[in-house]
Amino acid sequence: MKTSFSINRSLAITVTDKANSMKTMVRISKIGFGIILILGLVILGADQLISFTSKSRTYSDLDSVPQNNVGLLLGTGKHLQSGRINLYYKYRIAAAAELYKAGKIQHILVSGDNSRKDYDEPSQIKLDLIKHGVHGSKIHLDYAGFRTFDSVIRCKEIFGQDSITVISQQFHNERAIFIADRKGITAIGYNAQDISLRAGYKVMIREKLARVKSLLDWIFNKQAKFLGEQIEIK
Repeated sequence: MKTSFSINRSLAITVTDKANSMKTMVRISKIGFGIILILGLVILGADQLISFTSKSRTYSDLDSVPQNNVGLLLGTGKHLQSGRINLYYKYRIAAAAELYKAGKIQHILVSGDNSRKDYDEPSQIKLDLIKHGVHGSKIHLDYAGFRTFDSVIRCKEIFGQDSITVISQQFHNERAIFIADRKGITAIGYNAQDISLRAGYKVMIREKLARVKSLLDWIFNKQAKFLGEQIEIK
């Protein structure tokens, strides 16, 4: 009898343990689902807010772009890890040259990353702009444009511009305009040619996260990593 009772008791404990484990797993799953849902809503909300904020202020037609003294060309690397040309880079260079030749901008401020001695986005971009017919004296370099946030803020704080034409792909222009609005800069965007979703899906995923970061930068009143002496573009 004692043996039978012990076995039944052990079985009851095992069943109870399994039931408790199942409840714990269900609880953890619900918490995980809730976190994923909240993150999804935050990402979607940031994405929609930034797109809405910049609505009707990005242009793909050259003739319809309003004039500005300075175009802010947002930098990127010229080559991919594979060694092939970065099409985002290629199309931004072409767009900036188009604006300049059409008289829509008088100066181009190239903002890019030069955080290492062996990596210099702005200087490379300047060389390619000159090859596309932009006069070298009209090209100004910002070597501390480590990210879009810094590029936009430094455009005003260092280079004295409160009205700019941002030059990049549309999704990037929208985020730059959102940042500009928060910093008291009047900005429009000229949309460089985009690339296919299949080729650029990784960039688009990063863009969704970057939009959340831009929202957080605004909420917490983030400042540019580096400022410094003013170099006004006239």
